[in-house]
Amino acid sequence: MPSIKQFQVTFDCAEPERLARFWCEVLGYVVSPPQGFATWDDFDRSRPPEDRGSWCACSDPSGVGPRLFFQRVPESKIVKNRVHLDVRVGTGLVGEERLAALEAECTRVVALGAVRVQLLYDGHDSCIVMQDIEGNEFCLD
Repeated sequence: MPSIKQFQVTFDCAEPERLARFWCEVLGYVVSPPQGFATWDDFDRSRPPEDRGSWCACSDPSGVGPRLFFQRVPESKIVKNRVHLDVRVGTGLVGEERLAALEAECTRVVALGAVRVQLLYDGHDSCIVMQDIEGNEFCLD
């Protein structure tokens, strides 16, 4: 059996393009238009009116990270996610140095619309639990 080389992470959401653009800012990703279209807006305008804005995707321009796919669903988020992203900003750092890196990134993503939920810090290791603009949990780690 061949090993899987690629995967994407899918988010159910209310506003796919808005959430995709938020994550582009957080991760340095880009919204790429589907094949055959010059821009995302060209693609969206080509769809039937009832399907416009129903999904959006973004990807790592270096090709290393997974594609993120955002699909509109009618129901809102009610409970904690069972899967979440860990945004690795403190890799290799410990203690106060790690905490400072996480706090700096927290300040940046809060300015993008994220919400700080909780700091987890034991004097050595730390992470900050966050929510994106639609309330999906993620961690700055």
